[in-house]
Amino acid sequence: MKKVTRLASAIGLVLSVSACASTQPQKNAHEFYGTKEAFAKEAVYFLMTDRFVDGDPSNNFPEQGGKNPTFNRVLKGPDGKVANVGYMGGDLRGVVNNADFIRDMGFTAIWLTPIVDNPDEAYAGGEPIEFGGAFKDGGKTGYHGYWANNFYKADEHLVSEDLSFKQYTDILRDQYGIKTVFDIVANHGSPSFDMVEDQPKFGELYDIDGNLVADHMNLPPSELDPNNPLHAFFRNTPDIMQLSNLDDTNPDLKDYLINSYLYWIEQGADAFRIDTIKHVPHAFWREMADRIREQYPEFYMFGESFDYNPYFIAQHTLPKNGRISVLDFPMQSAMIEVFENEDSSFAKLEEVLYLTHGPYHNPYDLTIFYDNHDMARINATDDNFINANNWLFTARGIPVVYMGSEMGYMRGTKEHAGNRNYYGQDNIERAKSHPIHKQLTEIANVRKTTPALQRGLQLNLQFEGDTAAFYRILQADGIAQTALVLLNKGDEAASFSVDKHMQSGQWQEQLTGVSKNIGPGEPLNATVNANDVQVWVREGAVQGEALQEALHALMKYR
Repeated sequence: MKKVTRLASAIGLVLSVSACASTQPQKNAHEFYGTKEAFAKEAVYFLMTDRFVDGDPSNNFPEQGGKNPTFNRVLKGPDGKVANVGYMGGDLRGVVNNADFIRDMGFTAIWLTPIVDNPDEAYAGGEPIEFGGAFKDGGKTGYHGYWANNFYKADEHLVSEDLSFKQYTDILRDQYGIKTVFDIVANHGSPSFDMVEDQPKFGELYDIDGNLVADHMNLPPSELDPNNPLHAFFRNTPDIMQLSNLDDTNPDLKDYLINSYLYWIEQGADAFRIDTIKHVPHAFWREMADRIREQYPEFYMFGESFDYNPYFIAQHTLPKNGRISVLDFPMQSAMIEVFENEDSSFAKLEEVLYLTHGPYHNPYDLTIFYDNHDMARINATDDNFINANNWLFTARGIPVVYMGSEMGYMRGTKEHAGNRNYYGQDNIERAKSHPIHKQLTEIANVRKTTPALQRGLQLNLQFEGDTAAFYRILQADGIAQTALVLLNKGDEAASFSVDKHMQSGQWQEQLTGVSKNIGPGEPLNATVNANDVQVWVREGAVQGEALQEALHALMKYR
């Protein structure tokens, strides 16, 4: 048993600065909110489309690719471990077939890896990829979707004769209440040179009508001809490995890309996740964002700037750079430290919230996560998966969970060592009875029905050792709600006594339904079980001069 947990259990955690309480709702109440971003109410389930579920075997194309086949390309590792760099059958039909599974967990949006057309062979150039390897593309296919050769066309492995992408988005939205996050790329297409012989679609780009508009011709970037119109979309310097380096300063390329993004919005995309955003200058993203918001003013976008410096990634969120939110990599790093390490402290997470004096345009608009397809999955126990999810769905930001985390699938593995392994229907059925899935479903659905957890200001009370306590307060747009979050990641029950800024009235705990009537000047006392969370909610306008002053101070940073 950990020392801090014994202390919490024995004497409780007393948060003792009292607030001046009022029993009457305030007239002409001030607005308090973390964000008014509409997408902030969503919770995102991220899946690799080809690696989720094979719902339509007819689009697997197991014979595709000839001498460079695309289907089921196994990488063998030690002790019988395997990974795969070929297509494995996952498709949009598999997602639709399991939309109720995703919805019932509490998710309201699905982020798909790119569904655009990729080459029909395995790449025969570059360095060969091996089990556990990285930054090598030889022998890989475009199963992941990031090797586009036509930014306007869906890949044949993912759609079905009776299920286009437009039909998919309509079904998800109309029948399941689920939005679609569409993954876009701007810095690169497919591998484009270093092939033994030029392979079809590699280094090529086609327009919406199927016309060839760019071709690298298997030439290294330095040998591209500035006078050849088919080379105009590319830079003559390399980007990542042998991927084509798209020239974002070319007006025709900008139109090609931005018009493709607009096309997919017309097909039902509700938001964009932007791949490798830091590889393209801010000017491009500002122009792209302006053009999209001319037609879709509230369209939400978040980028992958794979960097742990908040002051670097925050640049993308500034209005002058397009006001594009980002994946919160600094918080991801802190979550790994806190939830992989039994002796860690919640204080590490408080450091990366940046609720005041921070670099972000609005930290409440960030997408927060603990792992994804490009890094090692979190190597946590079942209990610490539960603790990570309890934090993810109560703290500021928009939660994103990678497929399989509901059962700790392939925990601790990195890309090409299991991180992207096929999930499949059998695992989904196993997940439904898993303890991580049970707790995730409970806390995600609490967030889904609690506006304060979606958009409310976060007012921290205590972050120490295995315990944390904070308010989420929303008073805007006809909603007045306070949520008190109590977290315990310890292996023993922890006692809380909260009187700082405590408001009198009826409080209800959202996971158990237990209610407490708190009188003026009284604390809220609660015992939170090991590896558990409580969310106490009070409806009504904010009471107390000290609390209002604290909230006004936070609002200065909104």
